[in-house]
Amino acid sequence: MSFLFPLFAVLIWSINAIVSKLSAGAIDPAAISFYRWLLALVALTPFVLPAVWRNRREVAKSGWKLLVLGLLGMVLYQCLTYYAAHSVTALFMGILNALIPLLTVLLSVVILRVAPTLGILLGTLCSFGGLIWLVSQGNPAQLLTHGLGTGELMMFAASTSYALYGVLTKRWAIALPGWQSLYVQIFFGVLLLLPNFLRAPDVSLTADNIPLVLFAGIPASIIAPFLWIQGVLRMGASTTSIFMNLVPIFTAVIAVLFLHETLHSYHFIGGGVTLLGVIIAQRLRAPLFSRRAAPTAEKDAAS
Repeated sequence: MSFLFPLFAVLIWSINAIVSKLSAGAIDPAAISFYRWLLALVALTPFVLPAVWRNRREVAKSGWKLLVLGLLGMVLYQCLTYYAAHSVTALFMGILNALIPLLTVLLSVVILRVAPTLGILLGTLCSFGGLIWLVSQGNPAQLLTHGLGTGELMMFAASTSYALYGVLTKRWAIALPGWQSLYVQIFFGVLLLLPNFLRAPDVSLTADNIPLVLFAGIPASIIAPFLWIQGVLRMGASTTSIFMNLVPIFTAVIAVLFLHETLHSYHFIGGGVTLLGVIIAQRLRAPLFSRRAAPTAEKDAAS
């Protein structure tokens, strides 16, 4: 049942892609980035701060690691997403998020020394093919002609940040319970976001943007990250990240229903291929490289 953790996290983030798009015309990116994490921090404080204080030595010991995680997951990923929302559709934001599994696999091989399975390799290639079809709107050649715009590049940088966040979460395995670790990361995130918030031209809260801040601050900032961390700890960064391939599908359905964005045939084809990649990666667990037989000398010594 471990797969339920990243599955529900991805569903919440897919809904949050719609919230991010709606926020583009309702609130400054710096404002919603700061407010959402401040709200999350305030909501968690009565329940988590006492335990964090009791474990303050461990917090201090892992402080720089928690700071880096806060920078990657709470600052860079979220801020870049909000800025990108001004120039790309919610559906496209979901599509670009599907790059996270590809980036996570690469980073896991380098940082975690993870031996990739055949399923991860084939599933990643399959998902990448579906992603290319989606991004190019069924015409891959146009990517060579037009390339990616500013919004797409921001989303690529955001995806890279979150992929590294997932890998480092597994690599460091900080000796703090999940809620306490998340709380300290959010605390650092709020501090890092404060300067940009203070420079924003308009940070006012209105009846139009308060619901967006509330959703971003509770489900998207507390519940989803916690579920994702649990998925990483139980299944590993590479396997868990494959669930990000579901973001385009979930986001597409929600965007069509609530934002009335148009769904084309390339969405069905690309989304179907992407989902196939998820299934392959989850089911095919054979090692990509077989171990060499033990040297003859060792066999002789053993006998």
